[in-house]
Amino acid sequence: MSKDLLEQLRSMTVVVADTGDIQQIEKFKPQDATTNPSLITAAAQMPEYQGIVDDTLAQAQKDAGAGAKEADVVKLAFERLAVAFGLKILQIIPGRVSTEVDARLSYDTETTINVAREIIKQYEEKGVSRERVLIKIASTWEGIKAAEVLEKEGIHCNLTLLFGIHQAIACAESDVTLISPFVGRILDWYKKDTGKDSYPAPEDPGVLSVTKIYNYYKKFGYKTEVMGASFRNLGEITELAGCDLLTIAPKFLAELQSNSSELPRKLDAKKASAMNIEKISMDKATFEKMHAEDKMASDKLDEGIKGFSKALENLEQLLAERLANLDGEAKVA
Repeated sequence: MSKDLLEQLRSMTVVVADTGDIQQIEKFKPQDATTNPSLITAAAQMPEYQGIVDDTLAQAQKDAGAGAKEADVVKLAFERLAVAFGLKILQIIPGRVSTEVDARLSYDTETTINVAREIIKQYEEKGVSRERVLIKIASTWEGIKAAEVLEKEGIHCNLTLLFGIHQAIACAESDVTLISPFVGRILDWYKKDTGKDSYPAPEDPGVLSVTKIYNYYKKFGYKTEVMGASFRNLGEITELAGCDLLTIAPKFLAELQSNSSELPRKLDAKKASAMNIEKISMDKATFEKMHAEDKMASDKLDEGIKGFSKALENLEQLLAERLANLDGEAKVA
């Protein structure tokens, strides 16, 4: 019996579920799982996860103490909700979960470090080893420098919202555990910029970007793992077969599972090590120069931080409304 695409992909790439929906994670049984503010906000609105939200709010209310302001309770619950989802996910998967630092801190190295330490502390207090958690941080220069400090403390990081080779090199030189280059968002930018409706999968700008980063890392022996993310179509995924990891939304996991065509390996570390690639030394000035020259990367990083920040504001609003409802229900009872 021929193997489906998902099974074939798993033989050469670690498959990660890109979702906060625990039922989908149970269904596809990925090695790892990753969440972001938009996914957590979406999951928090699903009736089946109301219990996680309510329990987190109730515990925050208790810990904040009698007479605590609603805003303080919401802030505490907000800081704990992603970890609450992460703990549930870790009961299902054998590997790691990615939990994101507040995107509004993307240009604040010191606060990012402190928040990351607090996230790890929450996991460790629940008996979860830091080896099973990746702290997600936006790939700004400030975020990468925060990750450099955290990695030295044994806190592993996943640098997200990554669009350019300069971001990837800075991450590798900072000994970051893993990066998440955003394939689909790169495609979105090029489609809008060029007016083209589509690209053949091998010419997809997002695919080309991740391929370039992967080959650079393998050529120079960097240990940082490459996890392609944010896919718009199946072709983007199959063109990156062989990448260290791919984080894939449930709808594409289902498509891979229902397709039994042949899947050739596209990315190969051995081939990359023999390529003629120029090494770039990265410092802040070089990073900023390359970032300014790469309009796509600067546009998409800015847009991504704003988008995640907006999702977090929506989540805070959701928690405030739910807390008001719980207080109302308690008074009635």
